[in-house]
Amino acid sequence: MRLTLLLFAAAALVHSQTPVPAAGLEPSWDIAVALEEIGGNAARLVPVLDRLDVKNWVAQGASDTFAAQLQSARDQARAASDDAKALAKSPERLSAELELFFRLDALERMLGSLEEGARKYQGAQFAQAVGAAFAEGGANRERLRRYIVNLAAERERQFAVMDKEAQRCRDTLMAPAAPKTTGRKK
Repeated sequence: MRLTLLLFAAAALVHSQTPVPAAGLEPSWDIAVALEEIGGNAARLVPVLDRLDVKNWVAQGASDTFAAQLQSARDQARAASDDAKALAKSPERLSAELELFFRLDALERMLGSLEEGARKYQGAQFAQAVGAAFAEGGANRERLRRYIVNLAAERERQFAVMDKEAQRCRDTLMAPAAPKTTGRKK
């Protein structure tokens, strides 16, 4: 009985993982292109960050924390680039999509701080370069955000269907058996 229920649930899970895009869910091959572009944008950000002279900022009275922020931003940009490119091969991995999205969000906040520091201690052109380099990928980051929301909604729908089917199977298996008849009339 439990084996039958397990088989029904497994069949529903396998069926739910077929790569048929739901209405509103961008096909995986389309979002893979956006992920590749996000990875490329993050990689192009590193040389822009390398032009920031935080040691000179500190000599001018800036906080030492800018150095740690700059290193963290470089690390996050490299990791985001690697993650996005790897994720492009299997974009339906919701947890990895979320991790990339949160990494990009944290990177954006760090860049905001570095942009302000660059404007104050190094010049407006450096601050603008940082802002422009990150802004370049804005449309693809927005596509990623929408994809994550739609993917999560689709997974919720799939799990609801799977749960409903499992409950139906359980009810069927737990229903009292009808008395057997031998085919003779009394």
